[in-house]
Amino acid sequence: MPITEVAPGVSLAYETFGDPADPAVLLVMGFGAQMLGWHEDFCRALAERGRHVIRYDNRDCGLSTKFDGRPVDMARFIGAVSSGDVAGARAMIPYTLRDMADDGIGLLDALGIERAHVVGASMGGMIAQTMAAARPERVLSLTSMMSSTGEPEYGRSSPEAEAVLLRPKPSDREGHVAAAEAELVWASKRYGDVAVLRDLAARSYDRAYYPSGVGRQLGAIVLSGSRADALRALRVPTLVIHGLDDTLIDPSGGERTAALVPGATLLLLPDMGHDRPRELWPDLIDAVVAHTR
Repeated sequence: MPITEVAPGVSLAYETFGDPADPAVLLVMGFGAQMLGWHEDFCRALAERGRHVIRYDNRDCGLSTKFDGRPVDMARFIGAVSSGDVAGARAMIPYTLRDMADDGIGLLDALGIERAHVVGASMGGMIAQTMAAARPERVLSLTSMMSSTGEPEYGRSSPEAEAVLLRPKPSDREGHVAAAEAELVWASKRYGDVAVLRDLAARSYDRAYYPSGVGRQLGAIVLSGSRADALRALRVPTLVIHGLDDTLIDPSGGERTAALVPGATLLLLPDMGHDRPRELWPDLIDAVVAHTR
């Protein structure tokens, strides 16, 4: 697994699929999830459609750089945010989504890629939006999948989904894998599969179990705030994909994103939750290929 420096003190693990001569598609993963969330079969299928696919671990996840020297007391952080002490909250978190977006651009630099189509899921969609807004000259197109705008009134989680997201998972392998079943709360109602969830949990645990990074990533999301003004000003071709079964980020997050970005295309998929079930890969890949010509 290649690892390359993308900024001073920050290195990212990545993997590529397909012909480097084809249009580059950078896949950005979500909160606390390793690049494995972009299944290698999905990546290969996209590459077979004539795309040079790149997936990577965000900072503080997988095999990329960990910020161990900056532990976060989440109770204290949430208290600071709730009381309006933004400066105090910012002092606790070592980076923002803009830094994570710069990581993605730095990876393109390291690979010698001038411009790429950027596809982000969940927090990865927030990072991809930030890339497109901050560095539009590097982004050929944006695909924001199961994501939102940073405005608190859109894309809200159901209480049940939020509880699962924020609940600490067991640290032992068996318990960690078994706990993945709870993620059915935000999965496709039709295609959600416990075996798939447990398999990803097992492979992720074996590759790089690292729960400490999620607090910092969550802090980066919270402190980055609304992207509404940046999205209104965006002139990058944009596709927004959202599953109608999504309870982790309500479909209003995708609808709002598409409404803000001039000329954006909105694709709402029945039978998709906060997941990408294999049964819907043909629809997702067709949409991404059409958008990344």
